[in-house]
Amino acid sequence: MAQQPIDPNAAISELGQIKFGETDLSGVLSQVSELARRTIPGTEEVSVTLLKQEGAHTAAFSGEMALRLDELQYEYEQGPCLEAAKEAAVVSVPDMSEEVRWPQWAAQAVQGGALSSLSIGFPIQETVLGALNIYGVKPGAFDDDAVTLAQTFAGYAAVALAHLYDTTATLAAQMQSAMQSRAVIEQAKGIIMGERRCTPDEAFAILAKVSQDSNRKLRDVAAALVERAARPSSLKRDRGDAGHLP
Repeated sequence: MAQQPIDPNAAISELGQIKFGETDLSGVLSQVSELARRTIPGTEEVSVTLLKQEGAHTAAFSGEMALRLDELQYEYEQGPCLEAAKEAAVVSVPDMSEEVRWPQWAAQAVQGGALSSLSIGFPIQETVLGALNIYGVKPGAFDDDAVTLAQTFAGYAAVALAHLYDTTATLAAQMQSAMQSRAVIEQAKGIIMGERRCTPDEAFAILAKVSQDSNRKLRDVAAALVERAARPSSLKRDRGDAGHLP
């Protein structure tokens, strides 16, 4: 992640410019996650967990590491993001190598490159809870100032969700859409990995760069790639080199 960090005041100003009527659940939370990643000192990756009676789901994420560590918690049915969401609390893991509350998950986090984390819970409504999850690659990455900034971003995400999705049915539909988007992104990553002989992280980085450079949503880039790959080979030849992303 080579982008320059954003001044907190500028980031908060950008948050205020997000137009709820012009984006959806995934769009709002993705913008919040990306701004948080570039603003909060010590942050490597960020994600947003939404928790319903049916289970937990990562609604937005800035990188593959955050997504993997979220999903491991859902698999184990325990971890800091789940506790933060359920209790609307601040849950810090200052040093993964010394974590005793969730040792199995923490060991996986260390292997994945995350040595500290910070989860900020926010209540959405009675049946839906959430948390902003922040991962660092160094122990003790998040000080009191980082916690305060993270709470600002989590608070904005909670307000945005409450504003955009005031019914459980609407939110459930949006979460289903987000899960479908995740499946398409995984398909696209598989295609890139096969064509370019690269790792899952490298494939995701390629998709993210195309998304940023073309000013299109990540899921739209992924869907176009999957659609291209499904075409008969003759049509692919008409389009030119199949190795080029759409």
